[in-house]
Amino acid sequence: MTERSQVTLYSGGHKGAETAFGRNAESWGIREVNYTFEGHTVERNKNCTVLSTEELKKGDISMEIVSKRMGRTYARADKIRKVIQSIFHMVNKGYHVFAVGWIQPDDTVKGGTGWGVELAKLFNRPVSVYDQDRKAWFSWKDNQWVADSPVVAADSFVGTGTRNLTEDGARAIEDLFKRSFGTLE
Repeated sequence: MTERSQVTLYSGGHKGAETAFGRNAESWGIREVNYTFEGHTVERNKNCTVLSTEELKKGDISMEIVSKRMGRTYARADKIRKVIQSIFHMVNKGYHVFAVGWIQPDDTVKGGTGWGVELAKLFNRPVSVYDQDRKAWFSWKDNQWVADSPVVAADSFVGTGTRNLTEDGARAIEDLFKRSFGTLE
């Protein structure tokens, strides 16, 4: 079991899954860092790091590459670009990526959450997704999603996911913390 005081959660502080990850981190005494940028609204603003234009550029990537990797196009690429750039910082800092959302038939994950998952795959990082439809965790192993009961086993991790968090999704996040860090005293 990982020592809580040595662990950092990297997230974005958005409504839904990211807020749930942050609240659980706070309850378990885990350090939390939320990346955002000017003009972006977050629900959870604890330990926010506001990325400058220069810092955001470090996570810049062609929207063509993002579209190809995700198997979809982005009508408002200018708006999503900063989100994608901030996701880079989360995945670059956190080791294991945990996401809550929906795994699609093409093995990508729905929405902006999917880019964090794809970056984890590209960076060869452990990545686990709680699929809210299937009500189960899956980890990316040997180029496929495999049913799993993941734990936080490194000193840094990413918590991200959908804004439309279900009760099951919220429970899955809490259960991840219990499996990883034990019950709250």
